[in-house]
Amino acid sequence: MSYSKPNASAATGTRNRVHPSPLSGLCVTCLDGCIGLCEVAKSGIRGREILYPQPFGSIVAGSEKDYPIDFSHFNIMGSCVGAQGVEPDSDHAIFPNVDISTEIGFQNKLKLDVPFFTGALGSTDVAKINWEEIAIGAALCGTIVVIGENVCGMDPEAKFQNGKIVKSPEMERRIKSYQRWHNGRGTIVVQYNVEDSRFGVPEYVAGLGVEAIEPKWGQGAKDIGGEVKLHDLEFAKEMKKRNYLVFPDPDNPITQKEFKEGTIKEFERHSRLGMVDEEGFYKEVERLRKIGFKYVTLKTGAYRPADLARAIKCASVAKIDLLTVDGAGGGTGMSPWRMMNEWGIPTVELECLLYQMLKKIEKKSWYIPSVAMAGGFALEDQIFKGIALAAPYIKAICIGRATFAAVMAAKTVGNLVKKGKIPEEYKKYGTTIEQIFVSAEPLKAKFGKDFKNIPAGAIGMYTYYDRLATGLKQLMAGERKFALKYISRRDIAAITKQASEISGIPYVMDCDKELVEKILDE
Repeated sequence: MSYSKPNASAATGTRNRVHPSPLSGLCVTCLDGCIGLCEVAKSGIRGREILYPQPFGSIVAGSEKDYPIDFSHFNIMGSCVGAQGVEPDSDHAIFPNVDISTEIGFQNKLKLDVPFFTGALGSTDVAKINWEEIAIGAALCGTIVVIGENVCGMDPEAKFQNGKIVKSPEMERRIKSYQRWHNGRGTIVVQYNVEDSRFGVPEYVAGLGVEAIEPKWGQGAKDIGGEVKLHDLEFAKEMKKRNYLVFPDPDNPITQKEFKEGTIKEFERHSRLGMVDEEGFYKEVERLRKIGFKYVTLKTGAYRPADLARAIKCASVAKIDLLTVDGAGGGTGMSPWRMMNEWGIPTVELECLLYQMLKKIEKKSWYIPSVAMAGGFALEDQIFKGIALAAPYIKAICIGRATFAAVMAAKTVGNLVKKGKIPEEYKKYGTTIEQIFVSAEPLKAKFGKDFKNIPAGAIGMYTYYDRLATGLKQLMAGERKFALKYISRRDIAAITKQASEISGIPYVMDCDKELVEKILDE
C-alpha cells in the first residue's frame, strides 16, 4: 500500500499523463514527446523551483501523505455517570459550564482563555500579508500569537549598526497590532534562529515590550532552515549582503543576465541550520532571562527520538515555560514538498514518544514543563484527542495552517462583501459583515466604535476559535470533564490494534474490562 504519490501533486502543479507506477510515481509508460507534466519531467525544465509548493508565498500547504496512524484511529469515550469539575446534576453539568482556559509557565503563570494558539508567522509573504488579521484575532481570543523567524532580517526598511538590528518597522508593526487589542490573557512570542541571534533580535524585541522569546530548533514540516522566495534582484543582493544564503548567486553576472531575460524569476533565501549544544542552550536561556524576558519557550520539530529526548531534558533542566513539539504532516508555506511528506515522525507517534519520555522524567522527579502539541490539528475532536493522548502534560494545541484557512477565507469574503459582490454561498445570510459573520454583532456590541477597526480576517479567526471552543466544551461535557485538568488518557480508546500498540491506549474491545466485570458480578 502506498501512502503518498511521489511524482504528482496539486501542491507542485504536477500530474501524471497515465496511471503511475506505485514504486516510482512515474507514468507506467513514459512517452517520448510528452511536454513534462509530472514532477520528474517538469524538474528537467524548471529544476529546483519544483521543490516547493506553488504558488510559493501565496499559500500554506500541508502534507498529503496518508500516515498509517492518525487521530481518527482513536475515539472519545463518553459516559453517562457523574461529573468532574462541577456538581454532578443535570442543571449544573451543562456544556457552557465547561472551563477550557489553561495556563503555562514556570514561575510566571500565563493564562489563556482557550487551549489553542497560532503557529508561527515568519518572513513569508503569506504570513506578512495576513499578520494583522491573525494577531488581532489571537488578541481577541485571549491566546498566544507567534512571530516567526527572519522578520527583522527580511524587513526592507530595517536599519543595522555593526551588524545588529536597531530599527525594524515590520517587527514594530507586528508587535503593536497585537498589543493594541490584547485583553490581558495570552501574549506575543517572538521566535529566533541563527540569523536572528546574530542580528540581536532578542535584545531588540525585549526593548519593544515583548515578554516571551522562543529559540527554535525546528518544526514538523522541515529539518532545514526557513526558505522564502525573492522576486527582486536588488533585494536578493541585499539579503546576501545581510549574510543570508541566497541561490542562485544574485551577484553572479550570468544569474543577473538570466533574471533580466526572464529565465530566472525568483531567488531562494535560506537560513542556516542551528547546532544544538546542551550547555550552550542553558547559558542562552539564562542570558535571555537576564535580558528581561518573562517567558522563555522552545519550539522543536519532528526530529528523531533522541532529539526529542534532548529537547525534553533541556526544557526540564532550564525550566522552560513552554515546550512546543511539532509533528510531521502539519502545514507550512516554506518547506520543500517532498520533505513535507517524507521526513520526520508523524504527530501521533511523536506524541506517544513524548508521553513516554515525560513519564520517565516525572518518575525521576524532574521539572515537567508545560507542553503544547502541533502538527495538523484543525478541529475540536483532534484537539481533545491531542490533549488526552499525552495527558496530563499537554496544556495547549498549536494550530497553524487551519488558522490561516479560516482567516484567509474570512478576509476574502469580507473584501467581496465590501464591494457588494456577495458570494452565492453566503447570500442567504444577508448583505453586510454583521449579517454574514455570525460573531460580528457580539464583537460590535463589545467594542462599539472600535469594531470598524477589526478586519474581517480577525473576525473570521475569532469565529473559528469560538466554534472550536464550543465544540471542545461539548465533547468534554459528554465525557463529564468540566475542566481541562480532568482530561486523561482513559478518555480515548484505540479503534485499531496498531493504534493501541503504538500508544498504550487500550483497544476499544479491551476498554473498561475490569470495571465491566465488577459491574456485572455485583
